[in-house]
Amino acid sequence: MVLAGNSLIALITVVDSSLHSPMYFFLRNLSFLEICYTSVTLPKMLVAFLMEDGRISFLGCAAQLYFLVSLGSIESLLLAAMAYDRYRAICDPLRYTLIMTRGLCIRLVGGSWMAVVPVQIGQTYQVFTLPFCASRDLHHFFCDVPPLLELACADTFWNQVMLYTIILVFAILPFSLIVLSYIKIITAVLKTPSALGRHKAFSTCSSHLGMVMLFYGSATVVYLKQRSKNTVEADKYLALFYTVVTPMFNPVIYSLRNKEVRMALKRLLWTK
Repeated sequence: MVLAGNSLIALITVVDSSLHSPMYFFLRNLSFLEICYTSVTLPKMLVAFLMEDGRISFLGCAAQLYFLVSLGSIESLLLAAMAYDRYRAICDPLRYTLIMTRGLCIRLVGGSWMAVVPVQIGQTYQVFTLPFCASRDLHHFFCDVPPLLELACADTFWNQVMLYTIILVFAILPFSLIVLSYIKIITAVLKTPSALGRHKAFSTCSSHLGMVMLFYGSATVVYLKQRSKNTVEADKYLALFYTVVTPMFNPVIYSLRNKEVRMALKRLLWTK
């Protein structure tokens, strides 16, 4: 479902000329990112469930952790870029095409990847140079920072400092920018005299807002609350929510809530 839905969204935003706008450029990149994000964890999880063998190699765990946290951070920045695009479209429509040029969109997406990669290499190296001298049983569905730190038999203070610094930069700051963008959007929309104009403005933002709530809601609980033995099982299933459920709902939300995507899908199917 994740592969088919997100591939279809990416395809129609490429082949349909009516969707060649900044909003759908970001959506195409988000769909591609969701495919990569899910591919980091879900295939290994399915093999573990089917073969009843949950083992993973040391290097495999390190690679899984690196791509998981990198792609998650990039998605957070990309959601912020999409919020900025909606802010410009609604609050500054006359200058929208002058500001949101193709070059700026490419820089926003490329900058998200370039900013995250070296930081997450450092975090992954820091985690996997810790001594793991006790149990090697990871109480999680995949390799993630909090459960790995619980296995280390050394002081993890600086690892915790780095983790929360990264959360601040790549999660809390982008989320704050999203909230600020929507405050300005709501203020501008409420000043619109036409009820039809207000409905159209809100409808263009509802899909993105739904994705933000799904992604940040579960990820925030997992990473920011204090882990304990009583919450291990709940944390595991919350982690499944933002790594599997959110990518699965991305195409559903955008196809059901977005008239332009529905029309493009109909044209694609009719042509075929």
